[in-house]
Amino acid sequence: MNFKPKVVVALCCSLFLLSGVQSQSTALDSLEIALQNHKQKDSVRVNLLNEIAELSYKKNLDKTMSYVAASERISDSLGYKKGLARSLLIKGKAQIEQSRFEKAYQTIDEALQLYEVVRSKKGISECYSTLGFLFYRKEDQKQAIAHHQKSMDINQELGNKEAISTNLANIGRVYFELGNYVESVSYFKRALAIDDEIGDEEKISQNLGNIGVIYAYQGNHPQALEYYNKSITIDEKRGDTLGIIAVLNNKGIIYQTMQNYDQAIAHYVQALQMQKKYGNKKNMADILINLGFVYEQNKEYKSAYNYLKEALDLCKEINYKSGEAYALNNMGNVFIVQGALEQALHHFEQAKTINLSVDNQLGLCVSYLGLAEVYVGQKNNDKALIYALKSKGISSKNKFLEYQRDVSELLSKIHINRGNYKKAYESHQRFKVLNDSLFNKENVQKIAQLEYEYKYKQAMDSVNIRELQLTKTVTSTNLDLEKSRRKYLWAIIGVLSVSLLLGAIIFYQKFKNMKVRNENIVMEQKLLRSQMTPHFIFNSLSVLQGMILNNEDKKSVSYLSKFSKLLRITLENSRDKTVLLSEEITGVENYLALQNLENEAYLYNVSVANTIDPTLFKIPPMLIQPFVENAVKHAFADQKENREIEVDIKHIHEKLTCTIIDNGIGIDLQKKGHGKDKKSMATTITSERLELLAKDLKMESSVTVEDRKKYNAQGTLVTLVIPYVKII
Repeated sequence: MNFKPKVVVALCCSLFLLSGVQSQSTALDSLEIALQNHKQKDSVRVNLLNEIAELSYKKNLDKTMSYVAASERISDSLGYKKGLARSLLIKGKAQIEQSRFEKAYQTIDEALQLYEVVRSKKGISECYSTLGFLFYRKEDQKQAIAHHQKSMDINQELGNKEAISTNLANIGRVYFELGNYVESVSYFKRALAIDDEIGDEEKISQNLGNIGVIYAYQGNHPQALEYYNKSITIDEKRGDTLGIIAVLNNKGIIYQTMQNYDQAIAHYVQALQMQKKYGNKKNMADILINLGFVYEQNKEYKSAYNYLKEALDLCKEINYKSGEAYALNNMGNVFIVQGALEQALHHFEQAKTINLSVDNQLGLCVSYLGLAEVYVGQKNNDKALIYALKSKGISSKNKFLEYQRDVSELLSKIHINRGNYKKAYESHQRFKVLNDSLFNKENVQKIAQLEYEYKYKQAMDSVNIRELQLTKTVTSTNLDLEKSRRKYLWAIIGVLSVSLLLGAIIFYQKFKNMKVRNENIVMEQKLLRSQMTPHFIFNSLSVLQGMILNNEDKKSVSYLSKFSKLLRITLENSRDKTVLLSEEITGVENYLALQNLENEAYLYNVSVANTIDPTLFKIPPMLIQPFVENAVKHAFADQKENREIEVDIKHIHEKLTCTIIDNGIGIDLQKKGHGKDKKSMATTITSERLELLAKDLKMESSVTVEDRKKYNAQGTLVTLVIPYVKII
């Protein structure tokens, strides 16, 4: 067996929230111009020097120290304690980046005392937060939590939501280092909720990436990929250079997970080269460990050892204990696969000692598993069993799925060697279950689907822009038509009967041309909407593939039947201007059944009033479907249970009405999550389409979307008044 030490992902776990390169460079340029213009050595100049130093310390430490020294000199001469405190705090942050921890502690403590003298609660809070990061870097995680909590208590008193979000994320990182992933995810999600509320895209991206890291450590790669893709999209949109380093590292992990080692190595190397420019040795060590691991997986053991040795030396230089342990674990694995068991034992023992000292549960799980495998190789099955059971306990408690699988496989081998075939069989059965779970989750459906959806989303952005342009064209055409009507009306009044006849002919021809133009635009909209079909087909086939692999024959046959029927109805209806109401209802029912068949995620009901014969009504196709799809995809957010969707069709007072009701989070919260000014694409396009159809069929039509809280209920209510043709 070849166990797999986890990839270390540190780039998404940096404490300080950094501005994007473009906005940061712009701010620096403006501040330096202001500094050149302000020659007087007063508090204004001190503040300018401190702001420039704050923006520079992650990129150019020498420049930071130069500005801080100048700021300190002026502050001392003026007796400007608040400015001096700020200078000292920035210097302390820079010293942490240089791994000069004892000096950094003295500097920050001096800043804290000054802030207490001037009674600046904001400054005191930031000092505690920075001390929390200092202890985090020193791997004294209990002290780190205590200081971040002190900072958060002050920020809650001040009502500073942005700072509270930073505190929560910092505590989440500490729990991550401790291997308490349940607590870590909880803190990151609380931070993410605040970031969404205040609209901080940079911190949203970082916390999405942090949550993805945790899922990756737990072996839940599809969930990790989902969060990585969300984070990647934001970073690429913002053009954040430092964020792109994290993106490159995370993409390397994605490719490594998919066993595309060449691509993984290319991404890690590029991330390492960029990181070297910023001089963060901890992050450089993490990427070097990633490189060593991927070369190990690719069976290039010499390259693997060289990268891991470089990482180990760097970790020792900056006293990065967890990094040392990760490097030692991976080096131990390199020795195992080459049969050098004594050297492997030595490295795993060293890693175990370090992991116990810093309470790193993941690293300890790997060390115990490595020791167990070494002892199996040395035919010391009693010791092997002790360490394998220790690894099993940690992996089960922390839900390290891959290690639960690997230790089960090793336990089966140990029990065979000890002659306990019953336990060997039980361990092997557990190994098969865990391995099948990982295979289905990672390699069949989710990874391919998530990677496809990320690329598809990028393609759809351009399609959405084109469709919006078409919608504007339809609106503009209608306005032109209205202006033409008024123009010709005045012409008719002012001319003789011959001119009236000629004007009427011209008007008729122009109106006819306008109508044809409108029909062409609507058809182009329909063609654009049909581009969603590949996405739907891919998702459906992915689900069907999973059912087949899981030997769910009856379920897969039922799914295929409904899928083919829905596809046939969609293709047939796309050619017709109007279709039978019964066919539209069948299509909606099949769509809901398909979306619900895999895991029965919600209850649904499609009802038609007794006063309606669906075979006697013809309506425009694909009016109901977009709103049903919106309910399925967006209505329930994190609501896991009690999901209901109801479609109700009635014919009252010569109006054909369809209501789509769900009990989800409501349209107000959906709009809040997507931005206040964002209007539903389904609502916009359907409203424009209904307006044209109503004129054509000479019937009233409308669409309204309401939050059900106005009716003292939960969810969203969509009401469609549909123009129709009744078959006599």
